[in-house]
Amino acid sequence: MSKSKSAYSISELKGPCANNGVLSKVMGSNFILDRRYTVLNTIGSGAYGVVVSAHDSITGENVAIKKIEKAFEHATFAKRTLRELKILRLLSHENIIRIKTIQLPSSREDFEEIYLVSELMETDLSSIIKSPQALSDEHCQFFLYQLLRGLKFMHSACILHRDLKPRNLLVNSNCDLKICDFGLARPSVPELRVKSSQMTDYVATRWYRAPEVLLTFKKYTAAMDMWSVGCIFGELLLRKPLLPGTDANHQIDLIINLLGFPSEEDIQSIPNVKAREKLLKMNKRNAKCFEIIFRDANPQAIDLLKKLLVFNPEKRYTVDQALNHPYLSALHFPDDEPFCHPVSMFDFEFERLHLNMNDFKDLIYDEILLHHFTSTKQQYEKAKSEYDAHAQLPVRRYSRDKETDSENDEPN
Repeated sequence: MSKSKSAYSISELKGPCANNGVLSKVMGSNFILDRRYTVLNTIGSGAYGVVVSAHDSITGENVAIKKIEKAFEHATFAKRTLRELKILRLLSHENIIRIKTIQLPSSREDFEEIYLVSELMETDLSSIIKSPQALSDEHCQFFLYQLLRGLKFMHSACILHRDLKPRNLLVNSNCDLKICDFGLARPSVPELRVKSSQMTDYVATRWYRAPEVLLTFKKYTAAMDMWSVGCIFGELLLRKPLLPGTDANHQIDLIINLLGFPSEEDIQSIPNVKAREKLLKMNKRNAKCFEIIFRDANPQAIDLLKKLLVFNPEKRYTVDQALNHPYLSALHFPDDEPFCHPVSMFDFEFERLHLNMNDFKDLIYDEILLHHFTSTKQQYEKAKSEYDAHAQLPVRRYSRDKETDSENDEPN
């Protein structure tokens, strides 16, 4: 795979800082990093920060460093950041991006920015899809298999990613794939049935958004991630987006145009009355022929795609079913596809509490300390063990029971 090139540059402005770090100006943002890191290039930027590549003089490795700039701008941002840091620490898997460390702030009281140091990957699946490089059926199998392998671990831990898309799948030149960007991820455990009137959240990039999200089911399950997997897989096969909607209404129209009008049973399964009525007003049509759309694809790939792109989330393939499909038989090896025990509510008690900004700041600082001090880690493990023993949480696999999300999520 070809290495992606950044369209950005690093300013030459550098100098010492009050916390004994080194200042680098990156896309108008001040990066204040430990002296062990030398910024090399800008990888990208988003709504919540800038990501650079850097050289670590102690380990001799090149790493990626993400600066989270708006963590303490609003309580919702702080909550999202805390959740993301915890999820990244808890999900240790070959096909999920690994956080090496989080830069230690100068003090608990005086920190406004967060620097996540992670593995450095060369490019992402979106860049590969858009590139002129040929992709064989074996490439598509391997990328899909790794995505499902990482997702199996994630879903068994009761974590929903909620924003799977090619840009959030990082790839190296040897075709290793890792899922990244857990900013919209959520724990999905029975203990979390919190309804909140907080700020509207953004759930999944539109082109990869499941019908139940577009139709405001309000009870999202692992099936929403599996729909996104189907959209990504279709994009891999076509080398272009499968359902490039321009707005939410156009998106649902494209889905129906591809899959055909939903059955009466599937329409009645939609809990939102207005969504059902809206759907019934749409033009009825038959499904498109996948064999024509994907005429150059492996027939087994087409069969798997059909089972992923199913309108009703209850009828959609799960990650385990997808891994067991004949299309992936050459790669599927259950003994090397680990699952994870469900995450403990000990790590997500904050979801059920009304916290102010100082509370979130304290919790984020405590989370950062877990990456630095053995004593802190030991205290954490002891407290978690005592909590779990008291709660008597069962060890179970991820179920598809529908859970109310912990924030007021409205699709855009």
